[in-house]
This record gives sequence, structure tokens and C-alpha cells, in this order.
Amino acid sequence: MNLRPITGAALAALLTLASIDPARSADDVEYRTTTLSDTVSLVQASGGNVAVSAGQDGVFIIDDQYKPSIDRLLAAIGEISAAPVRFVINTHYHADHVGGNEAVGEGGAVIIAHDNIRKRMSAAQFNHFMGRETPAWPEAALPVVTFNDRVTLHLNGEPVTAYHVPRGHTDGDSIIHFPQSNVLHMGDIFFNGLYPYIDLDAGGTIQGMIGAVELGLELADAETRVIPGHGPLTDRAGLQAYHAMLVEIRDRVQALIDQGMTREEVVAARPTAQWDEALGNAFIKPDKLAIFVYNSLTGVARFTPLESDGTTTE
Repeated sequence: MNLRPITGAALAALLTLASIDPARSADDVEYRTTTLSDTVSLVQASGGNVAVSAGQDGVFIIDDQYKPSIDRLLAAIGEISAAPVRFVINTHYHADHVGGNEAVGEGGAVIIAHDNIRKRMSAAQFNHFMGRETPAWPEAALPVVTFNDRVTLHLNGEPVTAYHVPRGHTDGDSIIHFPQSNVLHMGDIFFNGLYPYIDLDAGGTIQGMIGAVELGLELADAETRVIPGHGPLTDRAGLQAYHAMLVEIRDRVQALIDQGMTREEVVAARPTAQWDEALGNAFIKPDKLAIFVYNSLTGVARFTPLESDGTTTE
């Protein structure tokens, strides 16, 4: 089975860039639903990809996109099941994955997340890559059940486990495994069709990203439907190719560091050149990824733009 995108890398990147653009109006976004098993569906639109489990025990979801789009997301979920959302698991704390928490929580859903997600949502966070501060979220948006290592929900005929993966995209990421449905939601550990964003300010590292993907590969088999945080649905082979790319880029940057190169010299050496045409024209540009990796490997826990940039992001 080959579930890798057939639309081409450029189109995949374009679609993914649209999905992570908070400036887009919710009315401009088409919601697409894909059935993955008897109980699990994928909903894609504005913000991160949402997994929906619907069955005899009701509905629970993985992530809930942006705040302005929550009514449309709930309408899309309502096409799958008329039952209310009982639980939400957040894969990490970014607004395109937790923005609907307040509305869904006020509707009666229990919000579940790693301990660090509640900590980060409870206080203002400054992001040097974005160049802005995000204020603390209202109490109603915060997770009410938190976990340290893993948590399992026993609903709709299968145990569904969220595994914390330390210091990957952030310090609070989880990947979610539906073993009987054979579905794996990777959150923003996996950007399919474009370069990944490593949030250094929030504890993310290239080393943690690679380790998290390796756990995903252990949980998946050849038939697993793999949901990325952004981008098209894929399979274990797609996740394996992503892993190989991350490892190669990390190793290239480490080799340049070992040669005594500065960050500017590493970026100029274009360690990502092999993939730039296919993946480097969307949200994260090649130089930014090189900085993420360089800073991870040298212990710099925030994004630092090149002096020539003049800005923190494109």
C-alpha cells in the first residue's frame, strides 16, 4: 500500500502552507474528511490535521486547530457523528492545534495533554522565530488532565495511547497511536511535504525530532496510516523517508560544526540543498532549518537569525 502524496511535493507544500497560515479566514478553507477505519477519520483544513474517533462511546479528537475556525471544524466533525466531543488530546501547545480548546471544553469535552502543554499555555510565551509573544490562554482552554510519559483512552473499541516524545518539535509533544485502527498521528513531529519547524524557544531540538520519528517507526507497520501535523496523509515508508532526511541533515551539520565552521558558514554550505527544491519553498526556508539544526547541536535554546536577515522569519 502506498499512501504517499501523488499530487507532487510543490502542491503538497502549497496546501500545507495554507493550513498553517493564521491570517487566512476560516471561510476561505475547504474542510476535507478521509475515513481511515471503522471508527477513525482525518479532518484537514485550517491548522493542524485532526484525527476523529467516533463510535459506540462517542467522539474524541486529536487537536482542534485555530480558534476562529472551531465552528467549521465542529461542523465537519458533525458530519462524521452527531455525538458531542467527549475528549480532546492536544499533541502540543501551538495555537493551530489548541485554538479550539476553549470552545470544545466549554461544550463539555475533557482536554488532555502533556504536563508541559498546560505549563506553557498557562503563561505568556515569547517566540524568537516568530518575533512575538503569545499571551497566556484563558482557563477554559487549558488541559484539565495532564500526563508525564503516556496516557491511554479506552474508547470506541480500542486502546488509544498518547506517547510523550521529549524535546522534539517542542518539549510537550505527543504522538498518538490507534493500534487496532492502525493509525498513527504524529503531530508536528512530522511535516509532510515541507521542511519541519523546530521550536527552539519551546524546548524543541533536531535530536528529539529524530527520536520521536523513530518511536513512530517502531509503532507503525507497512499498512499504517500516518497522519502528519501538516501535509497529506502518508504511510510508514513516507515517515521513513522523512527520518532519513532529518538524520542526513543533522549529520551534515554536525560534520560542518566539527570542522570548526560558524553558524553563518554552515548555512552558506547549504546542508539541505538535496531537498530544497522539493521542500524548501513553503513555511520553513532552507536557511532557517539549517539554523534550527545548528542551534540544536550547539545547545542554543532559541532561534537566532543571521545578521543579514534583518528579520526573524520570512
